Amino acid sequence: MEKSGWSFPLRRETLAGKIIYQPEKGYRYSLEAFLLASFVNLRPREKVLELGSGCGIISLLLAWKYPQNIFWGLEIQAPLLLCFAKNIRENNLLERVLPVGGDVKYPPFKASIFDVVFTNPPYYPFGRGRLSPDSQERLARHEILATLADFFAAASLLLKNKGRFYLICTSSRLAEIFSSLQKVHLEPKTLRFIHSYPGDQGRLFLLEALKGGGKQLKILPPLFVYTKKGGPYTLDIKEMFALL
Repeated sequence: MEKSGWSFPLRRETLAGKIIYQPEKGYRYSLEAFLLASFVNLRPREKVLELGSGCGIISLLLAWKYPQNIFWGLEIQAPLLLCFAKNIRENNLLERVLPVGGDVKYPPFKASIFDVVFTNPPYYPFGRGRLSPDSQERLARHEILATLADFFAAASLLLKNKGRFYLICTSSRLAEIFSSLQKVHLEPKTLRFIHSYPGDQGRLFLLEALKGGGKQLKILPPLFVYTKKGGPYTLDIKEMFALL
């Protein structure tokens, strides 16, 4: 654990031979980061933006997987932005991953400059669900500083025409999310539900949307995280970790 020079403690972890720092307490990345990183598909030299980057784990995973791309990560919480910047330095990615402080409601970029935007946004409206006592986790999980609609509006503004938007979110908001995306000309194109284990309901989903796209939607086979309740990871999840 590292404390010197920081107003909050960081935990140093090793991931596939790479160094990752994240806050010792508060909002910490989870399996959702890996699920989204495995779902995002990039072409060489595309410009890529993450909205709400946190400590930067998803951008880092993608930067390792796609060495020909440049990534920007927008984060409003200063401690998480500092942590993101440290992760970039520690992993020698200064030339390809750029942390940016800012608000998704007022993104500090020119319009229509990114080929791909992705996000793991706050899942819950303010006032719904249990609020964490930790401020970082509250802001990351609930629509306190920005709503899902704010994230979608920013993505639409910043994407080029036919640019791609990737998202992971709770399935309970799927109908609302489809409607909100279409209002800002982001058309859902590829959908995959995530189940904890066979027989369980789809609790999360992964979605690819296209700016200015047509109305055809492809639904992929469901992704099961565990072979059974309380069981080990499925082969799909093990392969996902191996590829990242």
